[in-house]
Amino acid sequence: MEVTATVQGTKAPPKDPALLSLANKLEAQFLAEMLKASGISKPPEGFGGGAGEDQFSSFLTQEYAAATVNAGGIGLSEAIYDALIKKDQTQ
Repeated sequence: MEVTATVQGTKAPPKDPALLSLANKLEAQFLAEMLKASGISKPPEGFGGGAGEDQFSSFLTQEYAAATVNAGGIGLSEAIYDALIKKDQTQ
Protein backbone atom coordinates (compact mmCIF):
# COMPACT_ATOMS: atom_id res chain seq x y z
CA MET A 1 0.00 0.00 0.00
CA GLU A 2 1.42 3.34 -1.04
CA VAL A 3 0.71 6.31 1.21
CA THR A 4 0.93 9.85 -0.15
CA ALA A 5 0.19 13.30 1.19
CA THR A 6 -1.02 16.38 -0.64
CA VAL A 7 0.56 19.74 0.10
CA GLN A 8 -1.07 22.79 -1.52
CA GLY A 9 -2.32 20.82 -4.51
CA THR A 10 0.99 19.06 -5.24
CA LYS A 11 1.47 15.37 -4.66
CA ALA A 12 4.13 14.63 -2.05
CA PRO A 13 6.44 11.64 -2.51
CA PRO A 14 5.02 8.35 -1.20
CA LYS A 15 5.70 7.61 2.44
CA ASP A 16 7.75 4.59 3.45
CA PRO A 17 5.15 2.11 4.78
CA ALA A 18 7.59 0.48 7.21
CA LEU A 19 8.56 3.80 8.81
CA LEU A 20 4.94 4.94 8.87
CA SER A 21 3.91 1.72 10.60
CA LEU A 22 6.69 2.15 13.15
CA ALA A 23 5.67 5.76 13.79
CA ASN A 24 2.05 4.67 14.31
CA LYS A 25 3.13 1.96 16.75
CA LEU A 26 5.19 4.48 18.73
CA GLU A 27 2.25 6.89 18.87
CA ALA A 28 -0.04 4.07 20.05
CA GLN A 29 2.43 3.11 22.78
CA PHE A 30 2.71 6.73 23.90
CA LEU A 31 -1.08 7.09 23.99
CA ALA A 32 -1.42 3.83 25.95
CA GLU A 33 0.97 5.15 28.58
CA MET A 34 -0.93 8.44 28.78
CA LEU A 35 -4.25 6.61 29.09
CA LYS A 36 -2.80 4.38 31.80
CA ALA A 37 -1.56 7.42 33.70
CA SER A 38 -4.99 9.05 33.37
CA GLY A 39 -6.59 6.13 35.16
CA ILE A 40 -8.85 5.08 32.29
CA SER A 41 -7.66 1.49 32.60
CA LYS A 42 -8.77 1.22 36.23
CA PRO A 43 -12.02 -0.73 36.46
CA PRO A 44 -14.96 0.94 38.18
CA GLU A 45 -15.37 -0.03 41.82
CA GLY A 46 -18.85 -1.48 41.44
CA PHE A 47 -18.16 -3.63 38.36
CA GLY A 48 -16.68 -6.55 40.30
CA GLY A 49 -14.56 -8.21 37.63
CA GLY A 50 -11.99 -9.40 40.13
CA ALA A 51 -8.39 -10.31 39.37
CA GLY A 52 -9.11 -11.16 35.72
CA GLU A 53 -10.37 -7.68 35.07
CA ASP A 54 -7.23 -6.18 36.57
CA GLN A 55 -5.00 -8.43 34.46
CA PHE A 56 -6.70 -7.71 31.14
CA SER A 57 -7.39 -3.99 31.52
CA SER A 58 -4.00 -3.21 29.93
CA PHE A 59 -5.19 -4.91 26.72
CA LEU A 60 -8.23 -2.64 26.63
CA THR A 61 -6.00 0.40 27.13
CA GLN A 62 -3.79 -0.73 24.22
CA GLU A 63 -6.87 -1.13 22.02
CA TYR A 64 -8.10 2.35 22.97
CA ALA A 65 -4.72 3.73 21.94
CA ALA A 66 -4.63 1.74 18.67
CA ALA A 67 -8.17 2.86 17.81
CA THR A 68 -7.19 6.47 18.43
CA VAL A 69 -4.20 6.16 16.09
CA ASN A 70 -6.31 4.42 13.43
CA ALA A 71 -8.84 7.25 13.64
CA GLY A 72 -6.15 9.84 12.92
CA GLY A 73 -4.29 10.02 16.19
CA ILE A 74 -3.00 13.21 17.75
CA GLY A 75 -0.42 13.99 15.08
CA LEU A 76 2.49 12.44 16.91
CA SER A 77 3.11 9.72 14.30
CA GLU A 78 3.59 12.33 11.57
CA ALA A 79 6.18 14.12 13.68
CA ILE A 80 7.95 10.83 14.43
CA TYR A 81 7.87 9.85 10.74
CA ASP A 82 9.29 13.22 9.68
CA ALA A 83 12.06 12.93 12.28
CA LEU A 84 12.94 9.42 11.08
CA ILE A 85 13.05 10.54 7.44
CA LYS A 86 15.16 13.58 8.30
CA LYS A 87 17.58 11.44 10.31
CA ASP A 88 17.77 8.90 7.49
CA GLN A 89 18.55 11.64 4.93
CA THR A 90 21.41 13.08 7.01
CA GLN A 91 23.19 9.74 7.30
